[in-house]
Amino acid sequence: MSADNHSETTKVRLTDKQLQAIKQVVAAVVGEEATITLFGSRVDDSQKGGDVDLLISLNYEVERPALVSAKISARLVRVFQGRKVDVLLSAPNLQSLPIHQIAKSKGVAL
Repeated sequence: MSADNHSETTKVRLTDKQLQAIKQVVAAVVGEEATITLFGSRVDDSQKGGDVDLLISLNYEVERPALVSAKISARLVRVFQGRKVDVLLSAPNLQSLPIHQIAKSKGVAL
């Protein structure tokens, strides 16, 4: 299956337990309405290892995006036993950069 397919059946290089942990941490920090997109090497079966790249999309303004991103990342680094977790936020009041478009077009919705 292509990484461009945004369905639950798309294979990603994370366990079900890791995927559930991501969803729980994101919901705890920013709420259930957030959408989560996994992108980067973890959606490419030909790659090995690599950090975890997440795009968290919110439909409300975020006052302290660096703090929110850091909170999610820090909690997930513990879950992933020290593996780097990069968190990119998307919200109405935040600038959209080229990396946001890459994440949306090549990522997999969780």
